[in-house]
Amino acid sequence: MIDSDYFVVLAVVGTMAENLKECRVPCKATTDELESLCRVEGVTCKDLGIRKHNLTEYEVEYLCSYKRVVPTEKLKNGMTPPPQEMFLVKWRGFPESMNTWEPRKNLKCVGLLSRFWDDLALEMRRQKRRAVPRRLDPATASHMVQRAKLHVTLGHWERKLTALNMQRGGGGRIFVRNDVDLEGPPRHFTYINDYKVGEGISLTEVALGCECTNCLEEPANGCCAGASQHRFAYNELGQVRLRPGMPIYECNKRCRCGPECSNRVVQRGIRYSLCIFRTDNGRGWGVRTMERIRKNSFVMEYVGEIITTEEAERRGQIYDKEGTTYLFDLDYVDDEYTVDAAHYGNISHFVNHSCDPNLQVYNVFIDNLDERLPRIAFFATRAIKAGEELTFDYKMQIDPMDAESTKMDSNFNVTGLPGSPKKRMRVECKCGVESCRKYLF
Repeated sequence: MIDSDYFVVLAVVGTMAENLKECRVPCKATTDELESLCRVEGVTCKDLGIRKHNLTEYEVEYLCSYKRVVPTEKLKNGMTPPPQEMFLVKWRGFPESMNTWEPRKNLKCVGLLSRFWDDLALEMRRQKRRAVPRRLDPATASHMVQRAKLHVTLGHWERKLTALNMQRGGGGRIFVRNDVDLEGPPRHFTYINDYKVGEGISLTEVALGCECTNCLEEPANGCCAGASQHRFAYNELGQVRLRPGMPIYECNKRCRCGPECSNRVVQRGIRYSLCIFRTDNGRGWGVRTMERIRKNSFVMEYVGEIITTEEAERRGQIYDKEGTTYLFDLDYVDDEYTVDAAHYGNISHFVNHSCDPNLQVYNVFIDNLDERLPRIAFFATRAIKAGEELTFDYKMQIDPMDAESTKMDSNFNVTGLPGSPKKRMRVECKCGVESCRKYLF
């Protein structure tokens, strides 16, 4: 049997190896190469999904090129038949050397055909051509193959991100779209769901939990928020009802209440389906929602490595030279720690700035009550329509007249997000709203 991750070698070598059932070694072949080998050799493989009933089935992986061919034979009435559309097909599980030209009538892959025409239309506009040629030239065909391979790569990444989000308990899918260029997933970025704690930093878990049976309607001693002398943060729909700047105290792992408790919102993860997309105005990647989001609803956390401010200063100098960095200060009470999402982070890594944002930051405490290490959560400032880009203000300000939020008032700021290192530089803003400040810093 051939496995996608390992070659399994069964060995019987007498009494010296009577306890050796199987030996595994890393496989240097990709899944596609293994699938191709199985089909060529006529071998079934349960792990690759190749069985007797589908061994000879052929699935289109992507379309490489296009041409219109005029049939040489005339119809019975003597008329010349219309041109026939032909597509160069890359078959899933087979090498590119086995690509074949197929007529449109043989292809049942409606989604792939639609994507091919969309990509070709974009390329025709880029070339300033009004009509699709009868046959694609080599350069255009090569570009179409690159676009097709990009879709495959982004599709793999999309499924991986969605699976990771599901592991956290979030119910939303994560989509990935790039209709602008050939940029693929970030090479040196690892998607994580929770903070990665840096060297020399420890998180102290909470020792006590609430005794409530219904935290929203019958909170015992004010529930977790009351125990910290703060207000209960959410209403019955899970919408935040505190003013920005005020901390949120959620129930923790030591509380008696269950996972569906009204005071467990941020810890449930991302609930909305979101899309990472490539912007067309030089802002790199962005994030938009695929569904409507209610005002004051939790959207996502800002996740990354927790590092000291000293380490942030050191990294900031490196990021400054590279022209990009993702440092977010945790200065709810003291400016001691920073979250760095440059190489480890979640979907918030891709959220862009706006001078008129639809996301607001709140400090949240769950299993760790150290006020120097709050969790950073984004809530919707207003109702957000499906398809709208999600943004927050990199230079967020809290109402200076709000005495209850003075801890977060003057210290809260984002440092070093794209193009803005620790040492302030004059960075042009590209958010495009009417109230744009023209510069991020």
